[in-house]
Amino acid sequence: MRPLCPYWSCCCLLLVFSLGVLGTPVAPKAAPEQVHLSYPGEPGAMTVTWTTWVPTPSEVQFGLQLAGPLPLRAQGTFSPFVDGGALRRKLYIHRVTLRGLLPGVQYVYRCGSSQGWSRRFRFRALKNGPHWSPHLAVFGDLGADNPKAFPRLRRDTQKGMYDAVLHVGDFAYNMDQDNARVGDKFMRLIEPVAASLPYMTCPGNHEERYNFSNYKARFSMPGNNEGLWYSWDLGPAHIISFSTEVYFFLNYGRHLVERQFHWLESDLQKANKNRAARPWIITMGHRPMYCSNADLDDCTWHESKVRKGLRGKFYGLEDLFYKYGVDLQLWAHEHSYERLWPIYNYQVFNGSQEMPYTNPRGPVHIITGSAGCEERLTPFSLFPRPWSAVRVKEYGYTRLHILNGTHLHIQQVSDDQDGKIVDDIWVVRPLVGRMMYL
Repeated sequence: MRPLCPYWSCCCLLLVFSLGVLGTPVAPKAAPEQVHLSYPGEPGAMTVTWTTWVPTPSEVQFGLQLAGPLPLRAQGTFSPFVDGGALRRKLYIHRVTLRGLLPGVQYVYRCGSSQGWSRRFRFRALKNGPHWSPHLAVFGDLGADNPKAFPRLRRDTQKGMYDAVLHVGDFAYNMDQDNARVGDKFMRLIEPVAASLPYMTCPGNHEERYNFSNYKARFSMPGNNEGLWYSWDLGPAHIISFSTEVYFFLNYGRHLVERQFHWLESDLQKANKNRAARPWIITMGHRPMYCSNADLDDCTWHESKVRKGLRGKFYGLEDLFYKYGVDLQLWAHEHSYERLWPIYNYQVFNGSQEMPYTNPRGPVHIITGSAGCEERLTPFSLFPRPWSAVRVKEYGYTRLHILNGTHLHIQQVSDDQDGKIVDDIWVVRPLVGRMMYL
């Protein structure tokens, strides 16, 4: 018998490898990936979300020991997600909520099923009640490419510096790109942080494709509005996440603007009634009301949509937030960091000339969109506005420490300067008479 020619041998080897071991086709992955946590708004609970490529049972095994068996079990559900791209790629998103967690205790967990398990991760259950001091990492505009600040954020997380993350819109750039493969890449990127801390989000303009479907499917936020708007309590603060994007993508329904506005007003009314327990009200939304960047974004216009509403008079948020005494407003979208003086309607309302952030008479705005993305940093206008206190055109992210019911500590970390703190302020408010500014 004649021996096989080298060309034929190579073809056979390629065929064997393409079919997989022993000639069987390579099966889609059943092992979990893109693991991340979120807080469902329920004390003693944490939600684990992950992705597989085939339908499998959804289970989390957890316990207190780093090694050995994980004695506790929780089951959940999965939902198929079909991306809107040409390939109609299908992912299976799994959600399991762990309950009965002991406050402040560290847990070890893995997720998946008998068809495949994730590696083990650790997280610390959030403490209950208002009498503790949460530490948060805050930023927006983090891409799968050029995520400049993320390695430092990951190291911070490994040191146990934070209790939660607030990602203020714009993920991956963009999650829908390349038939949602960029979304997969991004979710794998953030896993070392997001699988250890509740990763709380709001939608940005880069999530818009297919009616924000990648954002809605991949993240598990509290409430029943698909993560577009929701609120939760953390220590002495009530935190409200909302969508600025309803003002810009009206093709998905003008009714969303009205629905969100009425929900916000109702939530703010309840939060004000609960000021004795949760004195701070903090909001997070992607596009700022104000900014002094050198571009043509909404925040550079005097009557910005987020500030004044549709047609300059319907469902504007500045009057609403001022009326109900929102203390701190967190924004992103501009790829830079900017801190404003306490402000309302372009007027500076400092507490005093010497101590502007002690008992300020208007909300404090922080724009933190410099975590890193392919669009790079955004320049500022040549001259700062009179209401702009600090401007930093460097990659970085913000640390927010809610010390107690009267003191907030805000720091900006520069990744360009190897972790140097380039802005550092305290916001101080007495507990008495802080219901509303009006």
